Amino acid sequence: MKTKYVSRLFDQAFVRSGPIRWLVVGGTLLIAAIAVGAVLMAQNFRERALRNSGRELENTVLMLAHHFDQQLQDFAVIQKDFVDHVRAIGINSAEDYRKRLSGQDIHRLLRSKIEALPYMGGVNVIDADGNLINSSTAWPAPKVNLADRAYFRTFRYDPNAPDILVEPLHSRISGAWTILIVRKIVGPNGEFMGVVGRGIEPANFEKFFESVVLGEGATISMLHRDGTLLARYPHSEDLMGRNFKTGPFAQQRVFGLDHFAGRFMSPVDGEDRLISSHALPHFPILMMATATRAAALTDWREQIVILISVAASSALAIAGVLIAIVRKLLEQHRLSRERLTLEKLRLDRAVNNMTQGLLLFDAERRLVVCNQRYIEMYGLSPEVVKPGSSFRDIIAHRKATGSFTGDVDDYVGRVLRDIHARNSMVVDTSDGRSIHILNEPLADGGWVATHEDITERRRIEERITHLAHYDALTDLPNRAMFHEHLRQELAAIADGEEIAVHYIDIDEFKGVNDALGHLVGDELLKSVAASLSRCAGPGDFVARLGGDEFAIVQSAITSLDQVNDLVARIFEAIRAPFDCMGHHLTTDASIGIALAPRHGTALDQILKNADMAMYAAKAAGRRTYRFFEPEMDAKVHERRQLEIDLRHAIAHGDLEVYYQPCLSLKDDRITGCEALVRWRHPERGMVSPAEFIPIAEDTGLINEIGEWVLATACRDAATWPDDIRLAVNVSPVQFKSGTLALKIMAALAASNLPASRLELEITEAVLIRDDDTALAILHQLRAIGVRIALDDFGTGYSSLSYLHRFPFDKIKIDRCFVSDIAGPDGSASIVQAVVNLAAARRMTTTAEGVETEEQQRLLRALGCSEMQGYLFSAAKPAEKVLELFALHRSRLAQRDGKESRRREAS
Repeated sequence: MKTKYVSRLFDQAFVRSGPIRWLVVGGTLLIAAIAVGAVLMAQNFRERALRNSGRELENTVLMLAHHFDQQLQDFAVIQKDFVDHVRAIGINSAEDYRKRLSGQDIHRLLRSKIEALPYMGGVNVIDADGNLINSSTAWPAPKVNLADRAYFRTFRYDPNAPDILVEPLHSRISGAWTILIVRKIVGPNGEFMGVVGRGIEPANFEKFFESVVLGEGATISMLHRDGTLLARYPHSEDLMGRNFKTGPFAQQRVFGLDHFAGRFMSPVDGEDRLISSHALPHFPILMMATATRAAALTDWREQIVILISVAASSALAIAGVLIAIVRKLLEQHRLSRERLTLEKLRLDRAVNNMTQGLLLFDAERRLVVCNQRYIEMYGLSPEVVKPGSSFRDIIAHRKATGSFTGDVDDYVGRVLRDIHARNSMVVDTSDGRSIHILNEPLADGGWVATHEDITERRRIEERITHLAHYDALTDLPNRAMFHEHLRQELAAIADGEEIAVHYIDIDEFKGVNDALGHLVGDELLKSVAASLSRCAGPGDFVARLGGDEFAIVQSAITSLDQVNDLVARIFEAIRAPFDCMGHHLTTDASIGIALAPRHGTALDQILKNADMAMYAAKAAGRRTYRFFEPEMDAKVHERRQLEIDLRHAIAHGDLEVYYQPCLSLKDDRITGCEALVRWRHPERGMVSPAEFIPIAEDTGLINEIGEWVLATACRDAATWPDDIRLAVNVSPVQFKSGTLALKIMAALAASNLPASRLELEITEAVLIRDDDTALAILHQLRAIGVRIALDDFGTGYSSLSYLHRFPFDKIKIDRCFVSDIAGPDGSASIVQAVVNLAAARRMTTTAEGVETEEQQRLLRALGCSEMQGYLFSAAKPAEKVLELFALHRSRLAQRDGKESRRREAS
């Protein structure tokens, strides 16, 4: 029935109207164009899906190639180090090679080299006859002969063979497929002495492949350049070791290229697959990833369903619109009156629901249209404000109802005089509102007036203007307004008067934020701001510069007593307890003061001088104030020059490493040495670390210095006796880099120093700044065998909590507790408590700064483990400390001999 109606409707359209006929033809062509466009888009989407899948495969194999190339290069470095070691110890023949490399010392050496690379398997050493003579995984090495292996025969009989070979084979130890990486070792005269190699089971690679999700049906494979399958995910035992270079030309071509991307039928499952391969830059290995064409087009099929649905919906919508248009046109005459009535109602509804009041006047100044919003805006009577009323009558009615102030005739005359041009004005009503009036002239001589209540908008604009010049938290003037005010004051200084600029920094504010949270910290800042505003004089200007820094501009100063009085009021106000969200907080401040014009007249100069004075107050121990002095500027320049000299010293290798020994209080033996950086300046002589280390930490140079000290100290310590450890201090700044653990492992590997002989000394500042990150790094270092010591124990505020969270190996007792240990009210009880605490946690204790025999005796009686200080030895250069080791061992031997003879005589 509906089909017959539509057919009849279109018959009428074709008969009655030519334009409607062309409209139907155009709609039909549009539907056909949609169908053709949908087909073209489907083809485009299909090609794009295949390209995207291929790109994903290319990115995957590129990532895998770089990843495994780096891993294999890591082992190649170990092999090269081992070859260098063989040459360095003077092995010249195959027999010498077999004897000297089959011992347990070489086994330990191999284990130490492989500890830094836990993702690899063991290292094996093979002699010239193919016998396994040493291994990093087992001692003694199993009796295995590998002389019949292809790689061994290649190395032994082919003089042109490469130094490194990669070969897949069945392991005679595990019985599984193994990827073997071997390196030839020859003597100085070219004699073949043996092989060092390492086997990696494919499961190690396949586990990593599994983590790279490529979708259903995808595979990731590692193949030798000769076509042999080394590893594959999903794993297939039947395919392991199979050679795929024997297939069609397209399949063989993959192994001859460094990079390949394309598609062909898989020789494994017969599927039509997309393939991408990439060769490792330094090894004869290919990484290959494939995905089935069906899987690559999964999303495309979903898109096609959507596209077909959209195209069909569009065609149906167009057809429906055509039907509706034709029907509307045919019924236009009958519906014209209804449409006009409806549109009039809509226009009235729209006008009356406007947020603005609307008035339309004709050329005779008579009202034509007035909406409800205008009536409500001014509280007028609809009986008075109605079509036909004059403009003057409406204004007079507003005057009578109280929504207009001023002279009616004057206002009417001013509006009518300017009505020929577009104009606007803002008027204020008696109830405090702001109304924006816009008069728009019309061509017939009338005009349209809109009235908009902009009260809230003006308040927002005023608020925005306020926020641009005032601090949002404290409502004090901000830095920009402070600079503007100070600039004006500097330009208007009267004769005989001065201006004082007070820079105020709240002491220990960060501790409040860290301990109680930012909400409490914000409340404290607001309380401080209110106190500063109350204690400032009527002519003083108080501002917040940002963070916990405030400033006061004190004008019309004729005596320094006025400045000192204000400072006293500031300290009194700030030091009073504040109630911040239930916390009773007390604080203090460091204040720097610069006077203008005494200390300068330029804005930047005064600000810089006040800032330097504030830092001088902080350097003086905080909780005080300082006036600017010219010497402060000189100190800043001196510090800058020292920084320049330090950079030069680092660049030219002018720094030195000294070593201060640590002595056991139990048997007087040297247990270790602490590495200390020293700087011998060409003009200043020896510069104290207390001077240049803070500069290095502020500028970030401590990272470069720390890395150099670590590498140098590890290299020196490798020449010490095996029972003497090396202690290296680590700055909190070094922990921020995120690469500290890698740098330490690199230094150990480069120096061949066992990780168990390295001890890192950290302070509580490392943990306070970012304890979770720092603890994670410490656990990484602890896992490789590095010892961790907590330095300057007892001088911070979180010691016990960190002892509980991390099992330190050693606690170093600060020299401030050792210096007065012998006094009647000394720190012996504190030292005893630390020693007991360390013993309970199975940690050793080292007392720093021991300078007298009395201190040594008391520390030994209290149970302290070790001592360090001038009583035994100051820090010495590397060559001097070796002499100290030998001399001290000789003395201990003489002492032990005397005691032995005394016991025999008794």
